[in-house]
Amino acid sequence: MGLNLTSMIDVVFLLLIYFMVATEFRLAEASFPMDLPAVGRNTEAILDDKPLVVLVESVGKYTSDMRVQLDGPWGIVQSLAELKKFLRANRADGFGTGGLFTPDHPILIRPSSETRWEHAVAAYNTAVQSRYTNITLGKP
Repeated sequence: MGLNLTSMIDVVFLLLIYFMVATEFRLAEASFPMDLPAVGRNTEAILDDKPLVVLVESVGKYTSDMRVQLDGPWGIVQSLAELKKFLRANRADGFGTGGLFTPDHPILIRPSSETRWEHAVAAYNTAVQSRYTNITLGKP
């Protein structure tokens, strides 16, 4: 008298194949995804895609009579030279510089209703000279 194990081995292999197909194999770290900064030197903190709004206002009849302000928690910027300095200092180029804005970060130039066209274009050109590529002129 002998024990026939052929049918039992078939059932075991069928169960093994079923569980292998039905199971998702994941690493333990992938089960709880987190956005952690990469470990290393000069890690950059880049902001989201909320546009940097530059308010432009004409205050006189001459070309240099204009007021420039940044909307938000940024420092005081009163002239085009200070705006250019701010934009260049906060530009992240990916090579270890600690800037806040990538070159394609949206910049919105918003003139007031009394702003002359040449002042709005001068602010636009300042952003272009600072090597930003996503610049928009907004409605007054």
